[in-house]
Amino acid sequence: MENTIQSFIKEKKYFEIRKYLNDLNTVEVSELLNQFESSELMMIFRLLSKDRAADVFSYLDTEHQEMIINTMTDVETKNIFDELYFDDIVDIIEEMPSNVVKKILKNTDAKDRHMINQLLKYPDNSAGSIMTTEYVDLKKDMKVSQAIKVIRDTVEEKENIYTCYVISEDRKLEGVVSLKELITSEDDIVIENIMNRNFVSVHTNDDQEMVADIIKKYDLIVLPVVDIENRLLGIITIDDVMDVIDKEATEDFHKMAGISPVEESYLKTNAFTMARQRIMWLIVLMISATFTGRIIKSYEDVLQSVVILASFIPMLMDTGGNAGAQSSTIVVRALALGDVTIKDTFKILRKEFFISFIVALVLAAINYLRLITLTKTSLDVALTVSVTLIFVVIISKIIGASLPVVAKVLKLDPAIMAGPLITTILDALTLTIYFKFASIFLSNLIK
Repeated sequence: MENTIQSFIKEKKYFEIRKYLNDLNTVEVSELLNQFESSELMMIFRLLSKDRAADVFSYLDTEHQEMIINTMTDVETKNIFDELYFDDIVDIIEEMPSNVVKKILKNTDAKDRHMINQLLKYPDNSAGSIMTTEYVDLKKDMKVSQAIKVIRDTVEEKENIYTCYVISEDRKLEGVVSLKELITSEDDIVIENIMNRNFVSVHTNDDQEMVADIIKKYDLIVLPVVDIENRLLGIITIDDVMDVIDKEATEDFHKMAGISPVEESYLKTNAFTMARQRIMWLIVLMISATFTGRIIKSYEDVLQSVVILASFIPMLMDTGGNAGAQSSTIVVRALALGDVTIKDTFKILRKEFFISFIVALVLAAINYLRLITLTKTSLDVALTVSVTLIFVVIISKIIGASLPVVAKVLKLDPAIMAGPLITTILDALTLTIYFKFASIFLSNLIK
């Protein structure tokens, strides 16, 4: 697509470019524009119709949105932002430098500016920060015919019309009615008689991750946001929640890998920033590895007497770390999805114990046969390694399942307890268990 547009630009075939863009959907156009630099970007962008330009603009990455705003006239800026929904405007403003924000706010009317500033005051990652104020609100004493007229007259200004909210005179949320319910009801029926009073809502300060969980749990496409007095302030739509889920999942993956969360995409984050975000965890893990070194040093007499023991250390440490990481990853994910809670701790540990017992016996049996047949290791050394393996796997899985729950109790992110951190902890435990068993089973060989 990019090459086609490039050839049209060189030949100055602007009509062909417009026609080509009209054959693409909004997302495809935005993906195409993300490939161009400032001068060509603006030339192509200005070929879009006013309505289409706003839709495409909302899908562009932050860098290209900034290019366009910096290049556009005040009139063009106003035209674009007049067509955008409030939540999209707030998302854009939060990512822009101050000079760009000033230009955006300068070209919005007083009412819109007030609403934008109000949304910007909510805490980061809260329900209030991701909600939009463009919803359909109805009065309970309205008739169905009046409600449908309200929707018809304001449809262009609303982000969602499929769920309508019934509010009192002081804007308290009293009920919910769907568009389907309205169009299938008689015109003279009063809204109060058909509205659903059993609805779910969230508070402006509720965490966005909790919002995502509620929308998933109740299978919703939109969720109302209220203040402490139950006054309706906005709605959160499913597309905003998908962004939250993506962001939270990415953040968890970063934490599980021992990396500080990164806001920008991988290729757009410079190397020094990424190095800074990774280095602290690596320093902590490197220093914590000192414990494993001390454990090995304290058992020098065992290693000097039975040198072959050293060759099994990597296998035991890797198996312990992998076993623990498996359990921690499963439990972290189950906690994130709400499949388990802190109350289920005993059930989690009991299940992981049975799983680890089965896995440990199978691994130990295979390892014992491998050592005495393929590597011709002596029976007492093979027994030491295999018994160690049983205890290491069981303990690793129990610890791996326990740490995320402990983190949840301490109100920390359970993802911190997965990956490198748990591996480092288990490495020290594995060595301690290994040398203790070696001291017991191989006492006759130790000088």
